[in-house]
Amino acid sequence: MTKISTHDVKDLKLASEGKKKIEWAGQNMPVTKLITEEFKQTKPLKGITIAACLHVTSETANLVLAYMAGGAKVALCASNPLSTQDVVAASLVADYGVSVFAIHGEDRKTYYKHLNQALDTHPQLTADDGADLVNLLHTERTKQIPEIIGSAEETTTGVIRLKAMAKDNALKLPVLAVNDSDTKHMFDNRYGTGQSTVDGIIRATNVLLAGKRVVVCGYGWCGRGIAARMRGMGAHVTVVEVDPVKALEAVMDGFSIDQIGRAVRYGDLFVTATGDKQVITLSHMKRMKDGAILANSGHFNVEFDYDGLAKLAKSKRMLRNNLEELTLPSGKKLFALGEGRLVNLVAAEGHPAEVMDMSFANQSLAAAWFVKRRGTLRPKVYTLPKEIDQRVARLKLRAMGMRFDRLTPVQRKYLHSWQEGT
Repeated sequence: MTKISTHDVKDLKLASEGKKKIEWAGQNMPVTKLITEEFKQTKPLKGITIAACLHVTSETANLVLAYMAGGAKVALCASNPLSTQDVVAASLVADYGVSVFAIHGEDRKTYYKHLNQALDTHPQLTADDGADLVNLLHTERTKQIPEIIGSAEETTTGVIRLKAMAKDNALKLPVLAVNDSDTKHMFDNRYGTGQSTVDGIIRATNVLLAGKRVVVCGYGWCGRGIAARMRGMGAHVTVVEVDPVKALEAVMDGFSIDQIGRAVRYGDLFVTATGDKQVITLSHMKRMKDGAILANSGHFNVEFDYDGLAKLAKSKRMLRNNLEELTLPSGKKLFALGEGRLVNLVAAEGHPAEVMDMSFANQSLAAAWFVKRRGTLRPKVYTLPKEIDQRVARLKLRAMGMRFDRLTPVQRKYLHSWQEGT
């Protein structure tokens, strides 16, 4: 057994179960596996310490193993207090010697203690899912910024925060928006979030979705996936969107469009996926019908006002795991899932390994990309080159046994010339 590293996890006795989960996820992550094998030979991360603030799941464990195969030392903390799989955290420590700081259900104080413990390793690279490590570096640990080669950001919400920092000239280190790679957001966000959100809602409630009036707030890649999967389950889906182009797209995709102030009157189930706050306010919730269910699939628990709802309620009780009944002073009952946190990770297991395979292939290649360009990058938000995106797609297609066509020399020349007309 590998020597135990510095850690803070629930119980190392859970390791044997976690190891099996990690191995099963790895069976369904062929692209990450291929990159891991390549990294074993090339060691592009030799001598590098990586602090990763990600959801501590069996899929993330396989990314950590890829980093380690490349020669890196890794410290892992959770990017959400309720998304940690304690069995996986235990196995990473006990079986693989990873420094893990994550406990399912940890309070806010412990959450930030764990972020700081990850940064105590003095990493040269960070990997974020929501930009919490980068934020901490820019607020409380600024002296470490010169040590950082760069940071890779996994999710839409984090990219939004980082681009805002860059716009205000507040960003002091280079960041790769891994989320903006096509093989990440077009697949992970749409197919992964779509399926895992429905999975989480069903596990928490066991309600029949067929026939329900489901209101999806946001029609980005995540919202598209959720709306499509809800329709596939037989729900009547209404989309709430502030972007007129996305709203029009939702209409053309066959969904109804409405304003949240109107949709609250008839929705049975509300799902937020916007990356913004106060999408569903306490005022909105007061007007919902008795028995309405609220779920969030955005990164932070600010999309619907769970705290305001909890304070208003005259009584609360847990009916099932992650299903809370809140009775308002009027006697009306609303049901909140997972304290307003990411329902797909709180009430289910997050994205399937097959889709995280592409996301984490991008993450592992992002780390190698940074090291290769060490000292040459300015503090701004970058995207991975298109050739890396296409490499991940090619590997995924090959692993799936699919073939795709290629341009002939004549076709390639035609697409790059202007001389030929009609």
